[in-house]
Parts: sequence; structure tokens; C-alpha cells
Amino acid sequence: MAQTEKFILNMGPQHPSTHGVLQVQVELDGENIVGAKPVMGYLHRGIEKLMESRTYQQCVPFTDRLDYVSAMNNNLGFCMAVEKLAGIEVPERAWYIRTICCELNRIASHHVFIGSLTNDLGSATGMIYAFRDREKILDLFNIICGARMTCHYIRIGGVAADAQAEFFQKTEEFINYVPEMLDEYDRLFTGNEIFQRRMQGTSVISKDDALHFGMSGPNIRASGIPYDIRKLDKYGIYGRLDFQVPVGETGDNWDRYLIRIREIEESAKIIRQCLDNMPGGAFKGKVPKVLKPPKGDAYQRVENTRGELGFYIVSDGTAKPYRVHIRRPSFINLQALDHMCRGMVLADAVTAFATIDPLMGEVDC
Repeated sequence: MAQTEKFILNMGPQHPSTHGVLQVQVELDGENIVGAKPVMGYLHRGIEKLMESRTYQQCVPFTDRLDYVSAMNNNLGFCMAVEKLAGIEVPERAWYIRTICCELNRIASHHVFIGSLTNDLGSATGMIYAFRDREKILDLFNIICGARMTCHYIRIGGVAADAQAEFFQKTEEFINYVPEMLDEYDRLFTGNEIFQRRMQGTSVISKDDALHFGMSGPNIRASGIPYDIRKLDKYGIYGRLDFQVPVGETGDNWDRYLIRIREIEESAKIIRQCLDNMPGGAFKGKVPKVLKPPKGDAYQRVENTRGELGFYIVSDGTAKPYRVHIRRPSFINLQALDHMCRGMVLADAVTAFATIDPLMGEVDC
């Protein structure tokens, strides 16, 4: 009887289906996956150490370059950590504007997820449609801060500048468009039988496994655990807002896709509430030009688009942080890749990469 030998197939770091500079050493028995080892570090830029040689204000642009399709959420996490460390109060209006920007950024990031997932599964049309809609959000960011991706808009104490009437108007137009957009996605992807068969029942992660791997964000919620820091910590104004935390049942690739589709709906609901209740007043609190927080440390976590993003900062009383450490959700979520791929066929590995939704700038910070 013919026998096969196990062999290693290197996917990446240049392979288009590995989502950036990620290398995955896939061990195969024929076409069946025996193991999948992610190899990281090709994009390492030493951001934590760079921050330790800059002032607190100068550190904020570095956060844009972590998860570079979720810059607003990264800005928020770092600024909140510094505000906690220095005892800085943020005005009410700034919190509403921050929340709108972060939820718009969440939708834009999920557009990248949908586009890259469908492209990985052979539908370039999916990427075209998703990126078409993402452009509408990037245009909004261009209005409010003059940048599209590396925004550097959320600042320590508030935001860089007040939001314009044009921004509010066009944001409302986009929110009104969301139901039509999602209906189109349902007809293009969600209802597609081939798409469903590639996703349903593959790369299942149970509740226990999700907890074991330390997963967070849409990936853990797809496994049935309603873990959302916006609800748990109620930071900012999230405690006043009415929104649901979508959870899955199976924890397969299909659930990880559906969770993000449903999160777009919830983000749109949050943004509408912020627009309807926008207060007046200042857009930035009182922050010293030379910020020197007292000696001590602080940890602040936020619900980034890929999970729990945390900033740990140690102050020695000078204008520069003594130590900065970043909890990156993409890095931690990738621990589950081997588990997700075992027992699958090679084509399923590509789907597993895509539904984890890793961002290598965050993994290799």
C-alpha cells in the first residue's frame, strides 16, 4: 500500500494569503494539515522602545502604526492610559467625538476583514465592494483630521480639533447607508452557498479553547463568550449607550464572519446615538505643554477592532515614559492558529488565517 511522508510547506512571508509578512510553516500529510507554526518578526520596528525615548505627546503617532487600519482605537487606548496616569479630565464633547471616530474605525476595519476574507476565498469582487464602502469612512477621517489611515486625531486630553458640521452631516449619511450596504453583502457573500460551505464547520474553537488561548474580540465572541470591554469596563460614554454584544454558537469560521457583520450594525447604532446626543463645550481638557505624570504606573485596556488592546505605562516623573508595554490582540489571537488548522486541508488554512484577522504591524510591534 502506498504511503505518504509528512513534509513542511512554507506559506509566506510573501504569500498573498498570509496577510502581510507572516510566515506559517505548515506540516502536511498529503493535503491534510498536521500542524501550523506561525513565524513572526519580519515587521518588527521596536515601537515600545521608541516610545521610551519620546515625550508622551510624541508617542501618540506611533500608535497609528500598530494596527494601521484601526488607528483611532490605538490612539484612544494610549491616551486613556496617559490620562489615567496623569489624572487628566476629558471633556464630554471630546468623549462623544472619540466614540464616533472609534466606531467608524471599527466598521472600516471590518471592511478590510470582509474584503481580504472574500479575496482569499477566490472572490476579488468581495474586496472591491468592501473597499469601496471603506473609502466612505476614510473620506470622513480626511474631513475631520486631514488623514485617512494614520490619523493621529485622538490626543491626550481630548481630540486635536473640534468636529465640523460637514463631518456630522456626512457621518449621518453614511449611517443611513449601512442597512443598504449590509443587505448587499448578504446577497453577495452571506447567502452564497460556496462561501458557506468553505466556512461552516471549519476551524472550530470551543469556549474552553478560546479562553485557553487568551483570545479576545470577535474571535472569542464567535465562540459564545460575550467578552466586550466596552460593556465590561464601560469606559468613556459606552456605559450610557444602548448596543448589543453579538455572540456566536459554534466558534467556526462562519461565526467569526457573522459576528463582524453584526458588529457593523451595532457600531452604526452607537454612532447614531452619539450624533443625536452630541453636547457642546470644549473638545480638549487642560494638558501641560510639558507633560510629566507623577511616578507610578497605569494599565488601560480598550476594545480594539481585533480584541483587547492594552497599554501599560511606567512613569519616573520625567517627560518621557520609563517603560511602555503593549498587549496586542492580533499577537495573542494567532496562538490559536495551529489548533484551528489541525485536521483541516491546506485550503482551509487560508480561511483560518483570514478569520483570525491578524494585523502584522500589531503582532510585530
